[in-house]
Amino acid sequence: MVMGRVCSETSKPSSPITTSTSITETTNGSHQFKITGYSLSKGLGIGKYIASDTFMVGGYNWAIYFYPDGKSNEDNGTYVSLFIALASEGTDVRALFELTLLDQSGKERHKVHSHFGRALESGPYTLKYRGSMWGYKRFFKRASLETSDYLKDDCLSVHCSVGVVKSQTEGPKIYSIAVPPSNIGQHFGKLLESGKGTDVNFEVDEEIFSAHKLVLAARSPVFRAQLFGPMKDRNTECIKVEDMEAPVFKALLHFMYWDALPDMEELTGLNSKWASTMMNQHLLAAADRYGLERLRLLCEAKLCEDVAINTVATTLALSEQHHCFQLKAVCLKFVALRENLKAVMQTDGFDYLKVSCPAVLTELLEYVARVGEHSVMVSRHGNEAILDGSDINGRRVKQRI
Repeated sequence: MVMGRVCSETSKPSSPITTSTSITETTNGSHQFKITGYSLSKGLGIGKYIASDTFMVGGYNWAIYFYPDGKSNEDNGTYVSLFIALASEGTDVRALFELTLLDQSGKERHKVHSHFGRALESGPYTLKYRGSMWGYKRFFKRASLETSDYLKDDCLSVHCSVGVVKSQTEGPKIYSIAVPPSNIGQHFGKLLESGKGTDVNFEVDEEIFSAHKLVLAARSPVFRAQLFGPMKDRNTECIKVEDMEAPVFKALLHFMYWDALPDMEELTGLNSKWASTMMNQHLLAAADRYGLERLRLLCEAKLCEDVAINTVATTLALSEQHHCFQLKAVCLKFVALRENLKAVMQTDGFDYLKVSCPAVLTELLEYVARVGEHSVMVSRHGNEAILDGSDINGRRVKQRI
């Protein structure tokens, strides 16, 4: 008899392996800063600058600073200085920069200082706080700049690129299902177009519009009160809307169903900026009348974009009547410009403004006075900078603004 022994080996249970990935990448953006009247900026003073408007990249605001007489007293105005500054709150913001003075001769011999596309010994630059700056005290000799192709028609053009560096860690994705964006507005829009199930009619300027009570009530507190409130309109067969033109009411309904502005050219049959502006003016008034805040802001934004000599006075009156403070500020700023004021005062809209909103004229006069005073102060003194800390080359300067 042969006897043997059977041996079995029990394997250890395998533990799951998990993974994650750290991703570091840049969010890039750029801004072009045009400096006109360069010769007039000379004599502004050492350490005094001309600043661009702020622009956003990577969730932070930035600004370009140009010093026509240089930043440092030690250079005695021999050089112009150029910097990029963090213009919003931030701590240890890491970024790459590119400052370019554009050649305006067409030869594309631009003066470029760039960190993009090259190895950096110490990595991206770190800006510690709001007002931290990076740039060049000795960006260009003034005498050479003034005889170069970078200066044309007394104008300089600066292009700045910023790449904000951010890191994030991602775990494994357990699913990947494409989810389409919401299209509820299309469903409601098609409902309006079909005319199915409508239960209320409006007569506007002898034209009839059919709609759905529940949709109107859901979108507008005014319609909700009119259709379902204690003082609701008993005759919903045909509610008459006074003081509104039919195309405006049609645009109002379009927004309430589609949650978007209609094609103004298609709606009015006119291909002109003036017609679009007039339509947005009327629609803003309608939005305020029916408590449609989003529509009111959309119209306000459109009117801010389309401010023009022949319509600004009417828009200014409208902004006063409907408490559109941002739009009012844009209009006042536009009218107060010396090159615009006389032309605006000769329009029919200005006559309407004087009659309907006389108080605005006082504000306009004050605004004109402030603009004039500001221009004089800037030409005499410029903007003063409080600077602190720079290396020997002036390449990384930190400043609080």
